[in-house]
Amino acid sequence: MRKERISDAVIHRLPRYYRHLNDLYSKGVVRISSSSLGAKMDITASQIRQDLSCFGEFGQQGYGYNVSELRAEIGHILGIDHGHRLIVIGAGHLGHALLQNFDFQAVGFQVDSAFDVSPDLIGTEIRGVAIRSMDELADYVAAFRPEVAVLTVPQDQAQPLAARLIDMGIRGFWNFTNVELSTDVPGVFFEDVHFVDTLLTLSYRISRQ
Repeated sequence: MRKERISDAVIHRLPRYYRHLNDLYSKGVVRISSSSLGAKMDITASQIRQDLSCFGEFGQQGYGYNVSELRAEIGHILGIDHGHRLIVIGAGHLGHALLQNFDFQAVGFQVDSAFDVSPDLIGTEIRGVAIRSMDELADYVAAFRPEVAVLTVPQDQAQPLAARLIDMGIRGFWNFTNVELSTDVPGVFFEDVHFVDTLLTLSYRISRQ
């Protein structure tokens, strides 16, 4: 992989490439051209070639891309084969839904445990994932060294909790709190998920018809 800085736009397109290639792979498609892949994704063939060139040489002139090989390569670039350890903070409705329905393992994450403050949840399990007391959080992180935290806690708790987790060594956050998290600590990354943004985007589009 090349060492120059990859733009955020390219990074955010990589999961789309992987998703479409995974779908093609599951359907038994062996090869695909950049034009055909671009048509499926609504981007140009030249954009695909430019994006992939950031990471090396892929595909052959006149043949296109081997779907299985390109899928594996992009999965490797995305770190799917790294087996990142992950914890969930907040096992209420949203946290429960993620643990129950989202296949973390399919995208390279191992869910270690979940944490909550509710006595009704502590000691239970969701799809084999134990729900622990927040009082156990520091000792657990020190012992098992998870890399990523999924946050589904109230908004007023989000930033203080993130700061606490960063001090414990957490470096990645999948944040569902509807708060933009920040830190001065280098090497920490946030992916803030705002459901309302996508709903308002939809509203804009249907309003402009």
